[in-house]
Amino acid sequence: MRSSNFALRLQPSLMEEAKAVARAEGVALNQLINIALAEKLAAKRTADFFARYTRNANVEEALALLQRPRKGEPPREGDELPEGWARPEGQPAQPKPRRATRSKSRK
Repeated sequence: MRSSNFALRLQPSLMEEAKAVARAEGVALNQLINIALAEKLAAKRTADFFARYTRNANVEEALALLQRPRKGEPPREGDELPEGWARPEGQPAQPKPRRATRSKSRK
């Protein structure tokens, strides 16, 4: 992996808080900053994607489509399940919601 150096000037209070978070996470400050920057860039790319994807969207038409009643309507052509498809034995139609669990913290 190629790396480069960059002098980063942080406010002292921000630096202390970042060090505390890095310590609590069990990672180096440099790694924490790399991860934080990667997360920010991923969020920006995602927001840009959706901005491009929805640029020409017709909101009124989409909302009208969502309001159409569909109860009791048979599946349309192309909605069929593949031949031979079967739900695994004992699997419910809707998956059960999973409970949130805490991960073990590093010391």
